[in-house]
Amino acid sequence: MTSPTPKTDLPAALSSLGLHATAASLDDFLSRATRAHWPVRQLLEELVRVELDARASRSLQRRLLRSRIGPFKPLADFDWNWPKKIDRPLIERALTLDFLRDGRNLVLVGANGLGKTLLAKAIAHHAVLSGYSVVFRTAAELLADVQATDSPQLRRKKLAKYTRPQLLCLDEVGYLSFDDQAADLLYGVLNPRYEASRSTLVTTNLAFKDWPSIFPNATSLVTLIDRLTHHADVTLITGQSYRVRESEQEAAARLSTRPPKPS
Repeated sequence: MTSPTPKTDLPAALSSLGLHATAASLDDFLSRATRAHWPVRQLLEELVRVELDARASRSLQRRLLRSRIGPFKPLADFDWNWPKKIDRPLIERALTLDFLRDGRNLVLVGANGLGKTLLAKAIAHHAVLSGYSVVFRTAAELLADVQATDSPQLRRKKLAKYTRPQLLCLDEVGYLSFDDQAADLLYGVLNPRYEASRSTLVTTNLAFKDWPSIFPNATSLVTLIDRLTHHADVTLITGQSYRVRESEQEAAARLSTRPPKPS
């Protein structure tokens, strides 16, 4: 007489094989298969589809987390008519990611509060959704990260972290001044990207002629700008700050809701 085969904890076994999505919804999965009388091949095809979809979703979430794009307003809320000058066709082309496929850079130049960061985040987010590796940092964050170690080996690793992504977004160049080593460190990031034809997206409130004011005594600055702009689309956005307009609108709204003063 043969002894009975011990019952397998099927969800646990599926999880141990890496089939986490199927394990998590096993009862529903088997119920659908039973009701629809799936043949074995269809059952296996559905299992593979569920797992591939789940893995793609997890991969997307990991890439979004690593990118550190952060929250941003939907691009549908962007008022293209507010800036006095904006090259909408160029930015809409950038949203197709053609500059990434061509290994070109994109530089958005304009005063504070005109939506440069929103546009950069929208492009970066679309790149992540399209399967590209993306890192989004302010210039201050990137430089602080690289400068946080005195070890040459660790510094090389940190520089490589910003060299590898298919898209590096460097936000707010020009908002803070840096020491005389900052341009050299930034060059250490951008030059390998230039040589590997990896795209960099920069937002800045300063024209390139004014960059010496934030990178004082930087011998590499001219070469850095040359590498950044050699294969690049540079576009200027001008106008009044959105934030100023919103503050004025909020102030007007508050005034309109105040009760009239007694006569």
